[in-house]
Amino acid sequence: MSEHVEDSSQDVPDEDVIELATKIFDLARQGETETLAAYLDAGVPANLTNDRGDTLVMLAAYHGHAEAVTALLARGAEADRANDRGQTPLAGAVFKGEEAVIRALLAGGADPEAGTPSAVDTARMFAKADLLELFGAK
Repeated sequence: MSEHVEDSSQDVPDEDVIELATKIFDLARQGETETLAAYLDAGVPANLTNDRGDTLVMLAAYHGHAEAVTALLARGAEADRANDRGQTPLAGAVFKGEEAVIRALLAGGADPEAGTPSAVDTARMFAKADLLELFGAK
């Protein structure tokens, strides 16, 4: 009679994978568009998320990198993918006052009503009438 020992090594992420993912998230935060695009073109998932559910688009948007946002969306990233707190990239861009990012996200199909709070709610909170008009909200 032999004992069955379960191999749990597949549940533990490889250190090299974690290091690569960390590098890719940093590229999004820093707006390194060409390098980021090359990784996605080589097979990195466009909707890769970190431990808080933030996507590459969320990080690029929050840090004001419209060109990176556009490149990610062009490679299949979801414009409205919310993080674990229900926040969307568009709401984050409104919060940060990143107009070029807001326009890039809208061009990529972002919904101003998505998320909690939504971009519309965030614009209302900060009395950004110009954004409410852009979103077609009152």
